[in-house]
Amino acid sequence: MRKIKKVAVIIFSAILSLNLFSCKENKSTMLNKNKPVIFYNRQPSDPITGKLDYSAVSWNSRTYYLGTDSQNGGETQGQQILDFLQNSNAEEIDRNGDGIIGYVLLIGDEGHIDSKARTEGVRRALDTWNNSTKPNIKKEGTVKIGNKSYKTVELAAKSMTGADGSTWNAATARESMKIWTNSFGKSIDLVISNNDEMALACLSSENFPKGLPVFGFDANDSVEKAIASGAITGTVTQNTDSQALALLFLVRNMCDGLLDAAVYTQGFSYGDKYGNKISTPFAYNEESRSLLVSNTAINKENWQEYKKNAHSSTITKTQGSKVKLLLTVYNSNNDFLNENFIPSINYYAPLLNIDVTIIYGDGQNENSCLSKFTNLSYYDAYAINLVKTNNAHLYTDKLILQ
Repeated sequence: MRKIKKVAVIIFSAILSLNLFSCKENKSTMLNKNKPVIFYNRQPSDPITGKLDYSAVSWNSRTYYLGTDSQNGGETQGQQILDFLQNSNAEEIDRNGDGIIGYVLLIGDEGHIDSKARTEGVRRALDTWNNSTKPNIKKEGTVKIGNKSYKTVELAAKSMTGADGSTWNAATARESMKIWTNSFGKSIDLVISNNDEMALACLSSENFPKGLPVFGFDANDSVEKAIASGAITGTVTQNTDSQALALLFLVRNMCDGLLDAAVYTQGFSYGDKYGNKISTPFAYNEESRSLLVSNTAINKENWQEYKKNAHSSTITKTQGSKVKLLLTVYNSNNDFLNENFIPSINYYAPLLNIDVTIIYGDGQNENSCLSKFTNLSYYDAYAINLVKTNNAHLYTDKLILQ
């Protein structure tokens, strides 16, 4: 009799737990502080040191971070550049024949985790890493092109901050490239950027040397023509389409009452009850509650194949109840988010029966998003793209108050 009672209690507890954590069952009564919160793309962290803000991702049991595997991204870009050099004609790469491979490096944001990882990945690949991602801390290295060793020198590196304080600034990149071209001339053999937008800005800078190898990051739509023509030598995709789908899966899973590991394995490691599953590998880090996607190098040879598979054709419509998601975008002018991520969100959300409301910021002031982060009780879940990576608490505080 006691055993039966114990089983009954366990079953009752499981049902109660499912109801407590299912968005659809408690739309009118669930407190905002208990709802799913997903930080994405800009990981809560100290903008100076890059130290992760663990308190943000552990705010409640349904808070996660979704993004790219930053270290893998940096390694992928570095390896792409190394592969390019090792498969090139050394005399064509070394433009002034001085036996030195000189490069300039455009840094997006010194404190941003992704930016730091990309800077490190490039410097490690080119043997100029000196245990720092700071613009002025590097060393001379060596790299092999064919059977010959060349000295590698980082001629210049700069954090691309605009006059308005915005980071990853294309206008600053364009002006910097102009100055570097005038200063270093044919000593520049490579241009390496933390993202595509700054790489493209270099191409339009005054007196930019035609045919100079340029490497970016993001595989934005805007870089398509430049990749096809060879003006951009290589870029790296963060598999953005899979990131967008992953965000929606996390929301759908939690609002359907899934708990713990099931939240980040259903639809990821195995298909949901409709057979939906993301094809791109993800890794889950328990300490940082982070779901991270791998990166893929893209160049002229594989660009068309990459674009052909822009959206997964195997995702079928779910029958779950409608979920209302409030999603913030830190900068309305950000190419990566607006050309790749948001179109994928808009493509998959109807299939997963998620109604998405998007609010945009200006890329500079947190209040440009925070002032629109309102009517919070209306929504079942929140996806937050921080303007400043140390401001996660401003959103969670607001969820408690409303």
